[in-house]
Amino acid sequence: MRRLTFIILALATLLPSLAQAYDILILQSRRDPAYEDVLKGLRAGHNASQRVLVLSDYAEVDVVRIVREDRPRVILAVGDAALTATRNVRNTPVVAVMSLGINSHKRSHDNLTGVGMLAPPARYIAMFKAMKIRRVGVICNPAKSGWYLRLARQAAEAAGIELVVREVSAPRESIERLSTLAGKVDALWMLPDSTAVTRGTVEAYFRFGQEQNIPVVSFAASYLGLGAAAVLEIDLLAIGRQADAMVAEILRGTRRESMSLDFPKGITLKTNSSVLKRLRIAINEDDSPLQ
Repeated sequence: MRRLTFIILALATLLPSLAQAYDILILQSRRDPAYEDVLKGLRAGHNASQRVLVLSDYAEVDVVRIVREDRPRVILAVGDAALTATRNVRNTPVVAVMSLGINSHKRSHDNLTGVGMLAPPARYIAMFKAMKIRRVGVICNPAKSGWYLRLARQAAEAAGIELVVREVSAPRESIERLSTLAGKVDALWMLPDSTAVTRGTVEAYFRFGQEQNIPVVSFAASYLGLGAAAVLEIDLLAIGRQADAMVAEILRGTRRESMSLDFPKGITLKTNSSVLKRLRIAINEDDSPLQ
C-alpha cells in the first residue's frame, strides 16, 4: 500500500497537467461590467470546463507556462491586454473578443479567431445612404483602422458615397485635421480608433458637427448624450454567444480549417431624435438588432 501511494504521488508530480486539463482558459484583461456581459453570453451556451484568470489581479502572468502545464483546448481572450498576453501562444486556438487590436494580431497569428468590436462598415454606409448623405468625413490612424477603412471605401463606392479621409498618427493631430474638413463633408463618422478618438479629442467632433450643422455618427450610445445623431451599438451578450459558437466549433474540431475573424452580429441602431429634427434628417429609428 505504501509503495502504491508513492507511485500515485510521483505521477501527480510528474504529470500535473493530467489533473489540471480543462476545455477553456478564459483570460480576462480586468474586472469590467462589459466583459462580464460578454462572458454571460458565452457561459449560457454549454457546460465546458473552464478556468478564469483576471490579469489585472496579478503583477505578472506567464500565459505560455500556464498553457503548457494546464493544456486547455482553447483560450478565450477578453480585452486587449488578454489578447496581448497570448502573443507567444502558437499551438492552442485563441478566440478573442472586446479587442480593438484583433486585426493587427491576426496578421501574425494563424491560431487566432474571434469577434471584432466594430459593426460592418456596410451597415454604416447603408445608414448614410438612408440619410441622403453624400460626403462623409473620417479621421483615423491607418495603422489601427486601415483595414476597416478599406472595406468602408468599397461599400461607399458601391453606394455612391465619398469618404473624405484625414489620417493622423497621434491624438493631438485630430483637432487640426478636423478643421480641414470644414465645408467639405455632409456628415462626420467617428470610428473607435484609439488614436483619432480620445477623451481629449471627443468633444471636438461634436463641436465640429454643431458648427458645420452636420450629423455626427458614432459607435456607442453614450455619445448620443454628447450630440451624436446616430450610433450603431454592438450587443455584448450577442458577442458572447458568437464567441461561444466559435469555441464550440473548435472543441468539436470543425473550425481549425478556417480561423477567420467575424463582425459582431448583434447590432442596434440608436438615434438622437432632437439632433435629427434640428438637422431635418429622417432616419428609421429602430432599437431592435439589425440583422
